[in-house]
Amino acid sequence: MNFFKTFLAGVLAFLVGSFLSVFFWILMLGMIAGMAASIGGGGNVNVRPGSILKIDLSEQIVDAPATDPLANFNPRTLQSTKQLSLLDALRAIDAAKDDDRIEGIYLRLNGGSGVSGSAIIEELRAAIVDFKESGKFVVAYNETYSQGQYYLASAADSIYLQPQGGMDWMGLASNTLFYKGLFDKLDLKAEVFRPTACKYKSAVEPYILDKMSDANRLQMQQLVNSLWKTIACDVAASRDIPVATLNRIADNLSATLPEEALKQGLVDALIYEDQMDDVFASLGVETDSNDEYRYVSLGQYASQLPADMRFKAPQVAIVYADGGIVDGESSDGSVGGNTLAAKLAEVRDDDRVKAVVLRVNSPGGSALASDIIWREMELLKAEKPVIVSMGSYAASGGYYISCPADAIVADKMTLTGSIGVFGMFVDVHAALKNKLGITVDGVKSNASADMGMMKPLTPAQRATIMRGVDKVYDTFTTNVAEGRNLPLDRVLEIAGGRVWTGDDALGIGLIDSYGGLTAAIAIAADKAEIADDYRVVEAVDQPTGLAAILASLNASVQAAFRRPDLDMLTAEYCRLREILGQQGMVMYSPYQVEIR
Repeated sequence: MNFFKTFLAGVLAFLVGSFLSVFFWILMLGMIAGMAASIGGGGNVNVRPGSILKIDLSEQIVDAPATDPLANFNPRTLQSTKQLSLLDALRAIDAAKDDDRIEGIYLRLNGGSGVSGSAIIEELRAAIVDFKESGKFVVAYNETYSQGQYYLASAADSIYLQPQGGMDWMGLASNTLFYKGLFDKLDLKAEVFRPTACKYKSAVEPYILDKMSDANRLQMQQLVNSLWKTIACDVAASRDIPVATLNRIADNLSATLPEEALKQGLVDALIYEDQMDDVFASLGVETDSNDEYRYVSLGQYASQLPADMRFKAPQVAIVYADGGIVDGESSDGSVGGNTLAAKLAEVRDDDRVKAVVLRVNSPGGSALASDIIWREMELLKAEKPVIVSMGSYAASGGYYISCPADAIVADKMTLTGSIGVFGMFVDVHAALKNKLGITVDGVKSNASADMGMMKPLTPAQRATIMRGVDKVYDTFTTNVAEGRNLPLDRVLEIAGGRVWTGDDALGIGLIDSYGGLTAAIAIAADKAEIADDYRVVEAVDQPTGLAAILASLNASVQAAFRRPDLDMLTAEYCRLREILGQQGMVMYSPYQVEIR
């Protein structure tokens, strides 16, 4: 009997082990195939004369190149989504301008989920406007246009809409969920510590108020007005429609139906997608031997661009700060203070690197980690030109690490500033006692030895937290004054935690010029006096080894099984977890107005 038990157990172990081994290798093969397919957005292609560059937003365009070996891998399908960095996308559009094989650009704005963040949309649009200087055509088509898609499409010579489709043109809004009522029900008490001057530092308001404060309402209204002004003015210039008319259309929702959009001049014709063949024929584009047009996707075109072989040319290095700033090492899309500081030190010590562009796309986070990065920025600036390129947002800690730069370049729709700091303590003792029947007791050697251990703060503990907050704010404003060469009194006027758009930040001295990543690279090369001959390198570390792959696979599996219908709640949960999870003094701005 024992023999059979042992035998059957061995067979079962063999079968289970074999199944797990096969499953593992299937995942590995799928991962390898997926990553191979994702490089360059689907592999190299032969770009033939008479080709049309097709920008399809089902290709995911990201601000920073992925450092995750499985960033694009979907365990559900064992396939990889196409992903393209913003720099590669901009390079491709610029190259197509002078490529005789490319006849023009076809903006086929499928989905639109492939572009996240106002900066990417704004910089893609600027690249398309520049492309038109070549005299080549740009046309756009979609079944429905969101406002972000339409803003991008408005750069085209002609915009086409499906006859039964529609479009959004309604203006911008920003809403915040407030949790004070929930905290009250749960007997949770949030204690907030912020300098008196930081009345605009509103990241803490959802936990202590049930609606916006007057100061926060003022700044958020200014933000959406400024963002909408940029969008409306650009569309007005492209479509030759007065801004007042565009605002009236948005107020009355009078361009929702296709016929209305056509009447208002927002689109040029209502046609089906197959009729785009007639459009291309009218533009003089010839078909191939199969009577079909030659399309090449943006990712495919980017993949076939020749690599920069000028290895001995002086370098402009791009370093990315993409995500919330946290203590220690980078992980899960965050910017680790020690990790980024080490990367900045690395490019500082590299004699091949003559200038550095720090691409900041961050709402901030840990004050300590931000200061560690700030110090490396100061050391780097003492040896080489450093230019900051701001993405969709570079606020609070994101601005703290930017202020030492020789120059700051931002998009008009960048959210920046938020020069302020706060600390927050959530008192849970009443919730534990009243809701769960849990009490806390213990002994201590000194009066404050149990500080933060699920007990209310004492006056002495509150006072020490407030001293720390005030010290960080004084340091923050002083560093900004020195880095931006502004009087301290002027910095205090525009600080207070207030968030500004890039469009407004230029006039108050927080940035030096409008522009995107390519503009920042050009400025860096010019300051290093290498503008006539240089190459751009991205200072990105790729994780290696089985441990990195397995960790990434675990994150991919978790993401794959999230319910897509709960995406908005998931995003809000992540923001809530991020802010409540911050330790110590915090430089953080959670607001980002999304262009829907």
